Amino acid sequence: MNRPAEPKIPNPLAAWGKRKAPTSTRVRNVLTLFSGKDDLDSHRVRLVLAAKGVSYDLIVVDPADPPEDLIDLNPYSSVPTLVDRDLVLYDVKVICEYLDERYPHPPLMPVDPLSRARVRLGIARIERDWFQYVETIRHGTRAQAETARKRLREALIASVPVFKASKFFLNPEMTLADCTLAPLVWRLEHLGIDLPKDAQVVLDYGERIFRNPGYMRSLTEDEKTLRALPA
Repeated sequence: MNRPAEPKIPNPLAAWGKRKAPTSTRVRNVLTLFSGKDDLDSHRVRLVLAAKGVSYDLIVVDPADPPEDLIDLNPYSSVPTLVDRDLVLYDVKVICEYLDERYPHPPLMPVDPLSRARVRLGIARIERDWFQYVETIRHGTRAQAETARKRLREALIASVPVFKASKFFLNPEMTLADCTLAPLVWRLEHLGIDLPKDAQVVLDYGERIFRNPGYMRSLTEDEKTLRALPA
């Protein structure tokens, strides 16, 4: 006796990262980034793209009022969202590592596993600690913002030995950690973070990156107003 065919159970992961059939008539055949006009995560991705010299379509959106295309593509309607033909990515670390592998030159991660792990851990600490302070400074109460401002300043001062140890953050060459950290250093003045002279190395680190023409290409018009542009 033939056994009845078992019902096919759909794989809930099958569609993850894939582009939904668009409800609009616009088809994207080039790399497209949906970006906020001034947020750290979107800036990180734009800096990776600038470092790679990759051409792409930039769509600056208001996260509070996302366009229909973004709603169709991303279940969270969040930025940054990267569209590469049929692939849709909307986690900032996944986006950055995908771009580093998709466009391997120049590489933005070290070759050896130990250094790669060190860079990844550094990124995690920046996100978990320093980015949270920025969020509180921007959106917390006045008292919360002042406390976060003080703690971010202290954290940067405590990290001076790390900045002194190598030309870039945790590595002799630029990595994804720098693409994460440089947007924060760019915003220090705007956030009201005044570092003492013995932490000048932090600002010098930022200036090395800011003077690169690629960095300027990573900025939105809003971000260019956050501080004086490098000479």
